[in-house]
Amino acid sequence: MDGSENRGEDQTSSRISREYWTLTAWVRSWADIILDPLARLLARLGVQPNLLSMIGFFAASAAGAVVAAGYISKGGWLFLLSGPFDALDGAVARTVGLESRFGAFLDSFIDRYSEAAVLFGILCWSTFHDRHILVLLTFLTMVGSVMVSYTRARAEGLSISCKVGLFTRLERFIVLTLTLITQQLFIGLIILAFLTNFTALQRMFHVYRQSLDQ
Repeated sequence: MDGSENRGEDQTSSRISREYWTLTAWVRSWADIILDPLARLLARLGVQPNLLSMIGFFAASAAGAVVAAGYISKGGWLFLLSGPFDALDGAVARTVGLESRFGAFLDSFIDRYSEAAVLFGILCWSTFHDRHILVLLTFLTMVGSVMVSYTRARAEGLSISCKVGLFTRLERFIVLTLTLITQQLFIGLIILAFLTNFTALQRMFHVYRQSLDQ
C-alpha cells in the first residue's frame, strides 16, 4: 500500500493511521501499562492463557443465564467481570511466549460465543415477557455483531487488512455492559443494532476501496 516516493509514503501512512483508528486500538496502546505487570504475575503463577479465555467465557455464559432469568443488572456485572479475562489471555501469552495461531483463533472464537451468550440471554428474557421489539433488536444486533467479525475475517482471507469501523469488539462490550447494568434494554439495543450493522457496512466499503487499489 506504500507509495514509492517518500511523500507518497507519508501521505499513505497518515491516511492509514486515521482510517484505522478505533477505540479498541487506542485502549490497547495504553492497556499494556496496567496489563503487563498483572500478566507477568499470572505467568509466574503458571496460569495458562487458554484458561483465562475459558474463565471469561464461563463468566459471560453465566451472565447470559442470569439475564434470561430476569436478573438483568446482575448479569451486566457478571459480563463486566468477563472483560479482564478476555484482555489478560493475550497479555499472558505474549509474556510467556505462548502466542500461537490457534491461541489467537481460540480467543476470537470464544469472544463470539461470549457475546452471543449474553445476547441470547436477552433474547430469552424478551421472548418470555413478550417484548417483541426487543426480540427484533436483539436479532439485528446478533446479525450486526456476526457481520462485523465476518467481514474482517473474509477480507483478511483476501489479504486485505480490515480493522476499521466505529463499533468493534470493545465498543460493543462497553455498550452491552452498560445496557444491562442500567437495564435500559430498548435504548442500548437500538444503539447496538444500528452501529454494529453500520460498522459491517463500513468494512464492506473499506474492502471495496482497497480492492480498487490492488
